[in-house]
Amino acid sequence: MATIYISIGSNQNAEQQIRYGVKRLNEMFSELELSSVYESEAVGFEGDNFLNLVAKAETQLTISQVDQAFKRIESAAGRRRDVPKFSDRALDIDLLLYDDLICDKPIKLPRFEVTKHAFVLLPLAEIEPNRVHPIEKNSYKNMWMNFRQKEQQKLWAIPFDWQNAFSKELSK
Repeated sequence: MATIYISIGSNQNAEQQIRYGVKRLNEMFSELELSSVYESEAVGFEGDNFLNLVAKAETQLTISQVDQAFKRIESAAGRRRDVPKFSDRALDIDLLLYDDLICDKPIKLPRFEVTKHAFVLLPLAEIEPNRVHPIEKNSYKNMWMNFRQKEQQKLWAIPFDWQNAFSKELSK
């Protein structure tokens, strides 16, 4: 079993999309652990605020299988891949860490967003403060305490209504 960390975000009908993404992930993995949900301004473009969180799960799937499953969930939620990298997102689900594996293929791990974006690092530090980044060799708590990115000053936890996101029934 591998321990994985997943970034989940949206800025289009964000509450519904976050609930949908978490519901689908909950169907794939048992005992999903979630950070708080954070709201932040869009980074790299003008757009509506994003909602973001990080989830922790255990899996027997390979990295490639996990990545493909995330793409299927995003597509089912209306994610478009024919738009610029920095643009609105219906649902964005990214594998941040797969145990402490460092690799470039099938995807690059750990994801660079962990060290570059507050909306990833803060929720990760919340659920795994003492875990050590496999490249930086520093705990996520210490990395957050020393985080100095001017591009994103505003990030705040919000109350979130999960409304049946943890039901095992398939959503339509």
